[in-house]
Amino acid sequence: MPKMDKQLKQPEQSKRQKKRKGRSVQEFIGVKTFTKYGLMTQKGELLLYLVSPTNISVLSHVNIEIKIRHLMMVLSSIPDIEITCTDSSECFDDNKEYLRKRLDCEQNPKVRKLLKKDIEFLDNVQVEMATARQFLFVARVKASKDKQVFDMANRVEKIISEQGFEVRRMRKGDIKRFLALYFEASMNGEQMPDVDGEQFFEVDEDEESEE
Repeated sequence: MPKMDKQLKQPEQSKRQKKRKGRSVQEFIGVKTFTKYGLMTQKGELLLYLVSPTNISVLSHVNIEIKIRHLMMVLSSIPDIEITCTDSSECFDDNKEYLRKRLDCEQNPKVRKLLKKDIEFLDNVQVEMATARQFLFVARVKASKDKQVFDMANRVEKIISEQGFEVRRMRKGDIKRFLALYFEASMNGEQMPDVDGEQFFEVDEDEESEE
């Protein structure tokens, strides 16, 4: 009997292992593909808008209240819209923290000198990249027809713009760069191919014509 139980369990375990191995990165993060106007996910299509931040430190109290009122108007006009705030470029805080810890425990003076140079280099890069925040307004699309999606994309952008915000709908390159920064993959996400390894695949014209 114990042997029989073991044999019954093995197929179930192999099925679970195959299921885990079969999951792709796209499935894991919930992204399916790029669409004509945005990004298709497992929970529907997303329209993404990049809104330039406002430096409220230079605004008067009255103007800040006006900005808040304008944001409230956007939220009341598009109640389902989502807002996210991210770094506008790659952040090196974790890297610098790691180097500082290494510096504290390192005894070799030559290695310490190299670690200090690495920290200084990252500081300079971070200053040059100006790691300001960026704000994304995300609208979920329920419509499936191309004309309806197009109308909604324009409507959302118009509503945000009419309230005094500097906004533009994100194209494929912008979305790729945002995803690369969000998942800490690269600071040049817009240069990434749509399909992994696509840049290394070359089709011979002679072979293509024969097919």
